[in-house]
Amino acid sequence: MAGKNYYDVTDWNTGNPYEDIGEVINSIIADIKCRQSEADVEEGGKPGAVIYIPSGDYHLRTQVVIDISYLKIMGSGHGFVSSSIRYNLPESEWADLHEVWPGGSRILVEISAKDTGEEAAGAAFYVERNGNPRISSVEFENFCIDGLHFTDDGSGVENPENTYTNGKTGIYVASAQDSFRLTGMGIVYLEHGVTIYHADALSVHDNFIAECGNCLELRGWGQASKITDNLMGAGYKGYSIYAQNFGGLLIGSNNIFPRGKSSVHFDNVARSSITGNRFHSFYPGMLVFEGNCSENLVSSNHFLRDNEPWAPMLEYNNGLNDLYGLLCISGNYNSIIANHISESIHGQSIHPAGEKPVIIHLTSGMGNYISSNHIVATTEASSEQTEASDSCFSAQVDALTTTDQRVPLEVIAVLVEKESIQNTVLDTGMDSQVIMDKSANAFRATPGIGE
Repeated sequence: MAGKNYYDVTDWNTGNPYEDIGEVINSIIADIKCRQSEADVEEGGKPGAVIYIPSGDYHLRTQVVIDISYLKIMGSGHGFVSSSIRYNLPESEWADLHEVWPGGSRILVEISAKDTGEEAAGAAFYVERNGNPRISSVEFENFCIDGLHFTDDGSGVENPENTYTNGKTGIYVASAQDSFRLTGMGIVYLEHGVTIYHADALSVHDNFIAECGNCLELRGWGQASKITDNLMGAGYKGYSIYAQNFGGLLIGSNNIFPRGKSSVHFDNVARSSITGNRFHSFYPGMLVFEGNCSENLVSSNHFLRDNEPWAPMLEYNNGLNDLYGLLCISGNYNSIIANHISESIHGQSIHPAGEKPVIIHLTSGMGNYISSNHIVATTEASSEQTEASDSCFSAQVDALTTTDQRVPLEVIAVLVEKESIQNTVLDTGMDSQVIMDKSANAFRATPGIGE
């Protein structure tokens, strides 16, 4: 027996979940609040509930508003499939596709904040409750949130489906909360996949969040949270992972896809760890520490920057040039240790032309420790640029696995600006590859062959 605190959206007495699942879920939440009105009944009283979404397509025309703790919304499959690949195929080829749309337990977001200018108004799920205690233990698990289409944003992009703009957000958490969980979700084609303010003990684990303008944004402030084992990748205008005024954030074992403006962007984040991830980008600025980022550990990650191989996306970039740095660091006492960093790009694609790309760029701050990072910088042996492919999957696999016929590319391994002092740089570039004031910073060069 399922029990009175288990709800199936297809077996509820208010609304039609296939036409507007938002109305149905809001009605269920109202029922939970009505039944669980007492805060303390025999040392219990408000256990919350599970709302189950079976496999199927459900339009959402009414925003779901969550203001109760211990609520789990779960489905039967994250249903992710690449909408970007589909939209960049001629429609004449759609008839030959095995699937056209995402599947699983799929919510089709039909609302938008584009006309109001209020980001939260375009959220499929809006979470907020003030007062004490903070709203706690809300869980989203194993279903798909699909933003359906991007729209013309006036930027002149030829295909509006490549703007990453539609005013839609998948999950928007507006108030301070504790122990939220996102697990096994598929989130696609939203301007903002997940936006969370004031997170504490948040777990974002084993999700597929991609082809969104921004994937995961932790805003306001927060602490003691983790982002682990996700597959994630934003569009060229936004962040794959963004954190603001955070302490104690763990980012580990994620596979971050290219095209995001940055893979990870920290703004005034302290005492956090980025370890054991695989990051891939087509642009500089893969890892950005902005403001006073202090005492963070970046270790044992694989960074790869190469060229966009897919023809429909060649015209787009994040607006940064190669002097910005693959890793651009501002702040104090950060450790960047034992990372593998690969830069494999066409000579013709370097901007400004004729300059050496910068790999690690310390822009300000003091006491940073950069040690034992292996930098591999290569370009084509031939002056002819590799042809881009019309097939996204095969193009990216070919680009990733082709390592022969490469020659060394001259780069600046570490650039330390005058505003950044008392740093230590060890074994992360030969003497000729490191630019810094050696009277204001400690330096040990990577030895060359025969030295």
